[in-house]
Amino acid sequence: MTTRIDTRFTELKKQGRSAFVTYVMAGDPDLTTSLNIVKALPKAGADVIELGIPFTDPMADGPSIQAAGLRALKNGMTLKKTLELVRDFRKDDNVTPLVLMGYYNPIYIYGVDKFLADAKTSGVDGLIIVDLPPEEDDELCIPALKAGLNFIRLATPTTDDKRLPAVLANTSGFVYYVSIAGITGAAAADANAVGEAVARIKRHTKLPICVGFGIRTPEAARAIAEKADGSVVGTALVDALKNSLDAEGRATAKTVNAVAELTAALAQGVKGAQQAAE
Repeated sequence: MTTRIDTRFTELKKQGRSAFVTYVMAGDPDLTTSLNIVKALPKAGADVIELGIPFTDPMADGPSIQAAGLRALKNGMTLKKTLELVRDFRKDDNVTPLVLMGYYNPIYIYGVDKFLADAKTSGVDGLIIVDLPPEEDDELCIPALKAGLNFIRLATPTTDDKRLPAVLANTSGFVYYVSIAGITGAAAADANAVGEAVARIKRHTKLPICVGFGIRTPEAARAIAEKADGSVVGTALVDALKNSLDAEGRATAKTVNAVAELTAALAQGVKGAQQAAE
């Protein structure tokens, strides 16, 4: 099985550079604006898109992404509409990898078999389901792999060498390394510590290692890109979106550009790491 994720990382390896992975919440602040934002991300320099599934009780997300999920839910976003958004995105873009990131409850309610079939036909390439540990792989991970989707697992600073083999056993696409012991947006990533962690994880797997949580600026993205196979930015993009909304929390003429412009700046930071390494 070769997915768009595998193809993209192979291409980037040939180019000698790290990936820039963006995260935005599906349906934030509304479905139409969210689709336009997702469409704008590849043109602004995103190599991989993570699309959040709105959920009321996100255990790993900080206040910014929690608020984004609530804005989306308030405006009627659902898992079904998230898949429709992916389907609409694929009408114009059949190459950019797209990963759904969220929690198991909405998928369980939707129905695992129906969800996997609909996700695959919509154009989803992979899943990051934060609250399903390896011990529950039969629940979703194994069926997802059989359906042709990558299942991307999180590793954290507290995932030691004894635990890593279990975490990596059915992981595919890439490994998402959480740079801090905490929620999204809670602290800045330490590039030196990230470098040591990435080197340790690479002793256990040949998969690309992407690093997220705590990257907000082009400089930080560049520093992480020098240490890892990918830099993931979410909270900073969600905050850029939030800061463009009107007093009622509605999109304005600035909203799509606010996210696209920050994406472009961060992408330049990642590409700067390649230039520094040459």
